[in-house]
Parts: sequence; structure tokens; C-alpha cells
Amino acid sequence: MSLLHLWLSPWFELWGAPVTRLEVLAVALSLGMVILNLRVNPWAWPLAIAASLLYGVLFHHYGLYGEAALQGVFVLVSFWGWWQWLWGRDEHQQALSVRPLPRRHWWQGLAFWVVMWVLIGSFLDRYTDSTVPYWDALPTAGSLLGQWWLARKWIDNWPVWLMVNVVSVALFAYKLMWLTAVLYAVFAVLSLAGWQAWRRLHQQLVAEAV
Repeated sequence: MSLLHLWLSPWFELWGAPVTRLEVLAVALSLGMVILNLRVNPWAWPLAIAASLLYGVLFHHYGLYGEAALQGVFVLVSFWGWWQWLWGRDEHQQALSVRPLPRRHWWQGLAFWVVMWVLIGSFLDRYTDSTVPYWDALPTAGSLLGQWWLARKWIDNWPVWLMVNVVSVALFAYKLMWLTAVLYAVFAVLSLAGWQAWRRLHQQLVAEAV
């Protein structure tokens, strides 16, 4: 517990708010994860697992219970995503490749996001002392969708992450988690870059197949 206390103790201040060693490490791992995702490198998933474990502890410390619980789900989904990128198959029983999501699945995904937002927000509002239950639940629900689509290499995971990251910036700024707020602002920019990079990769794969 003393070691955990050290990692959660203030290390330095950023814009008047304390930053912990644990947050700095989680930020570094998360940046590495996104950069590897841009390159469609399966080693992104071990970094995602490590970052999620650290952020689970950090978010719980700050009372963001929805985000904290989400990290546990992320760990499980990341193991599945790692397996998918290494050995997963698409609907034609081919190795997974970067590809666009069929339009009908977009509406199904949007419905999933809304339903999960309401369910998670209601749970946090009723069973926790969260001061931002529905605000916390919005990116939590969107992250579940984004992680699912990312694991299956759908290009459309990137606009989902863009929306999640923009909301998260405001949430973490409200909680005075400035370093993480900056990280998610960077994530928002990288989401745009990933969107473009995966679209170009898909076009290249299509051209090579002709």
C-alpha cells in the first residue's frame, strides 16, 4: 500500500493541479498504444492492457467510477483484440484487414452507444457517489463501441474515438486531471490521423487486390 500511495501522491503540479507518477506512466503507455494502433501493430494491445490497469486505479482514485470500471472491461477486450489481430477472421474467413464498416452496422453501433450510456449512467447515478454519472457514462459507453470496432479492424472505430476523446477532454478538465485532459486532446488529433491513415491503407489494399 505504501508503494501505491507513492505512485498516487502528487509528483508535480500542472496548471495548479497535482500530477502523480502513475498518471505520467499511464499517459506514456497510452501514447505508445495509439501510435502502434496507427501502424496496425498488434503490440498496441499489451500496452493497452498495461495502461488500462493503471488508469483503472487512477480513475477510481478520482471518483470516476464508470471510467474505472471501463478499464477492467478494456483489459478483457484488449486480450480479445490482441487475439483478433493475430488470428482473427473476417466474414469471408480471411485474415482480418483494415476495411470500412457496412452502413447498417453504424446505426446498430449508435443504438448500442445510446442504450449503454443510459444504463451505465443510471447505474452510476443510483449506486455510486459520482458527481458526473451521465457525463462519465457517455465516453464510457462510446469506448466500448470503439474498442469493439478497433479489434475487428473497422476503419470507423476512429470517428467513434474522436467523439469519445473530445467529451473526455472536458470531463478530465472538470476533474482537474490536466495531464490526462491534454493526453485525450492529443488522442483526438491522433484519431483524425488514424482515420486518414487507415482509409489510405484500405485504398492501397484494394488497389493491390485488383
